[in-house]
Amino acid sequence: MRKIFRSLLAKYMFIILMALSLVQLTYILIAVFVSEVTKDTEDKSQSQGYEGFEEVEEKWHQEAKDIQNVTVQTVDQHFYEWTQQYADASMFWVGEDGKLLTTVNLKDQLPSEWTPAFTTKFIKERYGGDPFTIIAFLGENETNGFIVLEVPRSTFNPPLRDVYDNYGSILFIGVILIIFLFITASFLFFRGIRKRLVKLQDAMELRDVDNLPIQINVKKQDEIGQLEQTFNQMVFELRESKQREQKEEQLRRELIANLSHDLRTPLTKVRAQTYSIAKEDLSADGKRAIKALEASVVNIDSLIENLMSYSLLMASKYKCDRKAIDVVRFVRKSLASWYPVFEKAGFEIDIELNVFKETKWLVDPIWLGRILDNLFQNVVRHARSGQYIGVKTESKDNIDSLIIIDRGKGMNDESNEKGAGIGLSIVDMMVKGMDLDWDIESSEQGTTITIKKYNERCS
Repeated sequence: MRKIFRSLLAKYMFIILMALSLVQLTYILIAVFVSEVTKDTEDKSQSQGYEGFEEVEEKWHQEAKDIQNVTVQTVDQHFYEWTQQYADASMFWVGEDGKLLTTVNLKDQLPSEWTPAFTTKFIKERYGGDPFTIIAFLGENETNGFIVLEVPRSTFNPPLRDVYDNYGSILFIGVILIIFLFITASFLFFRGIRKRLVKLQDAMELRDVDNLPIQINVKKQDEIGQLEQTFNQMVFELRESKQREQKEEQLRRELIANLSHDLRTPLTKVRAQTYSIAKEDLSADGKRAIKALEASVVNIDSLIENLMSYSLLMASKYKCDRKAIDVVRFVRKSLASWYPVFEKAGFEIDIELNVFKETKWLVDPIWLGRILDNLFQNVVRHARSGQYIGVKTESKDNIDSLIIIDRGKGMNDESNEKGAGIGLSIVDMMVKGMDLDWDIESSEQGTTITIKKYNERCS
């Protein structure tokens, strides 16, 4: 139950219920207020005897007709009685001869002499207008003239309309204020949600020193708080997983290094014993077996060396000491050491090493030598069927390239001597570690490996 009340849905429903309750309470207060004001107005209307248009008109005519002794005093008394009911009313008496005899509360300037034309004009202007005007003859005939009653039409408004006219703007402002408060509360509610979501997004994008997201502080236990807790748990598990991975990687590197070291000791003994046996008087088959054994020992030693180098490169412990060297001369020396190997294997050797415009490459001689040894060894082991190796240089578009070509069956060929690709992985890491680039094009007609140096990268 506590979890439900902590949820964002429950909080927003609470805001809605509060808004509805406030609206309902406001309408109740408004209804009570209007009821009281209306009651007071109606009581006042009843106490003052206010009536409708027709009732007032009929009453005015009847009372004017009932006046028998028409004198100024009786007319003034009649006007006085009506002012007690309608304080805002205007009244006046025009005699038979058109003279204005007596007046009460006149709002407009009237002539003292009324002509038939003016009387007609007056009646026409007042008909259906404001104020509400009633003209009645005094007594039983027209010889006494006529009396006029003018009452503002607002006097006859319903009580509720008076309330609206007097307090409508206040009620409207109150309703608008309630709506504004609800919108403000909703805005603040959703702005708080957005800020927390943006904070969570920022935490996902930020990275700690271990390149993992940073955990965030959970302050609330609602849905976003649960999401934040899940995010923190994910970061914790990722960090633990990465630590386990680093420990396993460290153990693997140490194991490879120890195995490489341990394997070299017996391998050295095998090589020494093979050399001793080779000096004995052996048959032709025995000599062939010794040569095959010596070749296997060399291959195993090369594999162990690659494994060791790969482990050191992965651990960033294989130091790169870059120097400016004449790369073409360096390649010639490396080829000179491999020439007997290619010649003994029956390879056609095609060398076309032209001097680069910028002869010096900033590289590590040991790394470059290792790259060439791995590539040449791959040609000997995997492209023997093509019986061809070509090494050339090329300069094009500010790029100096060293190209090694063979005519083997390609790298997709399933050779018995195909390894795990450690040699090429070492080549890739060393080439990129010296700010060089390389690519491989391989098909059934052969393989072309290009090592590139971009002149604009020279330092």
